[in-house]
Amino acid sequence: MKTRLVRIGNSRGIRLPKPIIEEAGLTDEVEVRVREGAIIIAPSATPRSGWAEAAKQLRERDEDSLLNPPTPTHFDEQEWEWRW
Repeated sequence: MKTRLVRIGNSRGIRLPKPIIEEAGLTDEVEVRVREGAIIIAPSATPRSGWAEAAKQLRERDEDSLLNPPTPTHFDEQEWEWRW
């Protein structure tokens, strides 16, 4: 598909047809980068995407323990007092 650059203020842009937006899985926020002379428009990556599923799988394999044992603090050793 060919299209033309259009003026948007001091910038230029293109209009993307709805079917292309849907096929690419684009939403209101996208990531734009240049690679080897091509402009790449990709769905914006969600921070920590997939972490919940990964944590669930670790739990199912009983691999969700701490890597290092907890280090007690001064509060833990001296000031902690259990009260009912």
